[in-house]
Amino acid sequence: MNPNTKETIMTILLLIILVLVINPGHIWMPDMITMSLSVCLLVAFALFATFVFRARAHDEREHMHKLMVGHTAFLIGAGMLSISILYQSFHHEFDPWLSATLGAMILTKLIGIIWVGKKN
Repeated sequence: MNPNTKETIMTILLLIILVLVINPGHIWMPDMITMSLSVCLLVAFALFATFVFRARAHDEREHMHKLMVGHTAFLIGAGMLSISILYQSFHHEFDPWLSATLGAMILTKLIGIIWVGKKN
């Protein structure tokens, strides 16, 4: 069994749930309870995948790869949030959660850099 099989399966399941919640093109018409349960399932699964389930690095090379993947994910997330904020500003819509999320990401990165700098 491939060592990345669990992560791959969890990612595919998370993407499937995400597509069902987003419901592109209104393919299915869920009632309010079904939609609420789908969102709750998405949030619970995303929290589990993000905070509980973690891949452990066995050596320095794997640890470096894990750090590079985390950095890349941060950059893609910040870029997507920035594009979303820009898109909404052109359409005169504003979701404060996008700005709050981007701000929290950047603030957390800054605090982490300061903490690591003081620790070394």
